[in-house]
Amino acid sequence: MKIVIEIIIQTLLAFVGIWFIARLLGRKQIAQLTVYEYINGITFGSIAATMATDLSQRTWHHLIGLFLFGFFTWCMSYLSMKSKKLEILFQGEPIVVIEQGKILEENLKRCLYTVNDLLEQLRTGNVFDIRDVKYAIVESNGTLSIMRYEDKEPVTLKDIGIIPDTREPFTAVILNGKLIYENLKFLQIDEQWLKNQLQTKGISEFKDVMYAAVNKKKQIYIDLFRDNLFGNEKTPQI
Repeated sequence: MKIVIEIIIQTLLAFVGIWFIARLLGRKQIAQLTVYEYINGITFGSIAATMATDLSQRTWHHLIGLFLFGFFTWCMSYLSMKSKKLEILFQGEPIVVIEQGKILEENLKRCLYTVNDLLEQLRTGNVFDIRDVKYAIVESNGTLSIMRYEDKEPVTLKDIGIIPDTREPFTAVILNGKLIYENLKFLQIDEQWLKNQLQTKGISEFKDVMYAAVNKKKQIYIDLFRDNLFGNEKTPQI
C-alpha cells in the first residue's frame, strides 16, 4: 500500500511539473516546436515517466532534472528573442526550395528533404503543379510556406466584387441537454427566446438537444441526441 501511495504522489508531481513547464514556455511549445523544444519535449516525457514509477531514487532528483530542462529551454527561447544570430543557431532559418517554378536541389539537400517530401507538402497545400509555385520556403519548424503565381491564386469573393455578410462566432447555449446560463446572459437572450426557437424547429424539450449554439446575429445551430440521417423519422430542419 505504501508503494502505491508513493507512485500516486510521484505521478501527481510529474503531472504538475509538466503542466507548469508547458505553461511557462507558452503556447509556442505546443503549436510550433523548434528543434531544441522538440528534443526537450521528449526528454520532459521521459523524466516525468521515470519520476512517476521509479522508487529506487529520490523524487526530488527527478524533479530537479525536469525543471532544469524546462529552464534551459526557456533560456534558449529568451536568447533567441534577443539575438538574431543565436535564433538562427538554435532554430535554423527559412530556406527557399522552389523559385520561379524551379526546384533548388542544393537547398533541398540542406533541409534533408527529398523530392517526394516536397511534393507531399505541396499537395497538402493544395498545389499539384510545381509550375504554379512562385516561391516555396521550408520554415525553421519544417513546414512549407507556398506563394503561388498571381494568376494561380484561388479567386476570392473580393476579387469578383462580392461583399459577403460578416460572420459571427457561435457560442454554446445547450450542452448535453443542459442550459448554459452564463452564455445566455453573454448573448443577451433569455430561456424563453431559446425555447421559442426550439419549438419552431419542432423541439419541445431542452433535454432532447445534445448541442445548441447561437451567435450575436441570433442565428442558431442545433444538434439533437437522436439525429435521423436516413429519413426514417421526421427531423427538424435547422
